[in-house]
Amino acid sequence: MGTSVKGKAGPKRGGGKPGFRSILAVVLIGFVLLATGVIARRVYGVSQSTKLRDMKRRLEALDADRIRLDGEIREASSRARLQPIAEQRLHMHIALPEQQVFLPRSSKTPETRPPNP
Repeated sequence: MGTSVKGKAGPKRGGGKPGFRSILAVVLIGFVLLATGVIARRVYGVSQSTKLRDMKRRLEALDADRIRLDGEIREASSRARLQPIAEQRLHMHIALPEQQVFLPRSSKTPETRPPNP
């Protein structure tokens, strides 16, 4: 007469072991997250490498400028450059050997000096 539905078992929901699809989904999500992290780390590394290369290039340029400026300072402060300027603007001249007086050093040095204010 009537058939009973008690004997048929339906799919389990809510409890029990996770199925194959759930495990596969978790593994795939983990792989995607891991790959995303690796790619982000590489992008960061490449950007830092570019910044470091630019800084090294700038450091080399600044070193070259410093060397050039040191040369210009050395040239501008040389006697050959300063002597004509001093003679023209300040009316100074280098003393002749006959005009030079060398004073001997005294053998005595003062034992006590008054304190400088």
